[in-house]
Amino acid sequence: MFKLFWVTKKEENIELNEELDEINELDEDVWQVAVDILETPYEVIILAPIAGIELEDIDLSIDKSVLKIKWYRSKPEIYSDDIIVRNNECFWWNFVRNIILPENLDFDSIKASLENNLLIVTISKLQFASQSIKIDRIEI
Repeated sequence: MFKLFWVTKKEENIELNEELDEINELDEDVWQVAVDILETPYEVIILAPIAGIELEDIDLSIDKSVLKIKWYRSKPEIYSDDIIVRNNECFWWNFVRNIILPENLDFDSIKASLENNLLIVTISKLQFASQSIKIDRIEI
């Protein structure tokens, strides 16, 4: 249900902290969208293929460091009682994906766009200036 971000294979089975307990359990009739998570030196980019959804039907939210992508895709009107479905591979209901993000991101800089049925979420990394620190000697 949750993807641990930047966890090595060796650490994959670690227990999640109590913050995750606060995230609501999802119903059985909810599907997850596949995502790619990319990283550059300056940002994290999340790509999610979302076909058949209008931009205003996508709920994108962040709580603490968990990004939630949620939407509902309803069956087209062509599906009716007198239609025989010969192959059924499309999903027509709720989709939710929770992604645990690292805390070194600037969550106020989140940008999202929809391009060719691909949701693109970009989050800048926090940038800290490097500097030398003078150490004072304290004599007793």
